Amino acid sequence: MRVIEHDDIKVMKDEIIGLIKEGKVFIHPTDTIYGIGCDATSSSSVEKVREIKDRPERPFSVIAPSLEWIKENLEIDEDASGWLEKLPGPYTFILKLKNKRCIAEAINNGMDTLGVRIPDHWSSKLANELGLPIVTTSANIVGQDYMKDLESLDPTIKSKVHFILYEGEINGVPSKVVDLTKQEAITIRN
Repeated sequence: MRVIEHDDIKVMKDEIIGLIKEGKVFIHPTDTIYGIGCDATSSSSVEKVREIKDRPERPFSVIAPSLEWIKENLEIDEDASGWLEKLPGPYTFILKLKNKRCIAEAINNGMDTLGVRIPDHWSSKLANELGLPIVTTSANIVGQDYMKDLESLDPTIKSKVHFILYEGEINGVPSKVVDLTKQEAITIRN
């Protein structure tokens, strides 16, 4: 496992994008907490994340490459359109898929919905330059504490990821999750 410090990320951007396209699983910072990520269109990579997290069934969210990608692949009504104006930001919006091929089926285990984010953070630019959605799920084993810094990263996770994009301690909380698939928006997690 390789730690890529914040100052080196910009210099190594092309290499990092290449590693993600190869299917590597990694840890990345966001505007809220550290997440485990991979190319969300690669079934084998998504399955590796499921194994690392010990999360066989619950769906994962993705960092969308752009608002255009969200509008192209998900159903956006007037209410959802208003919520999307909050992006980039600390939100995950659950929307109905209109293009199920835009992600690996393992992301949501065949459900017709997808959680999408665009963090107010440079990690969003990585997804944008990659041109693909990136899995984003908290860097912890289900039920355990979130990663705040390298010292708090679970050793099991550390041994199973290929690299960490590290920018120091993050003391945030997970993003606010809003389900936009119903007639009225429902906040699932504040």
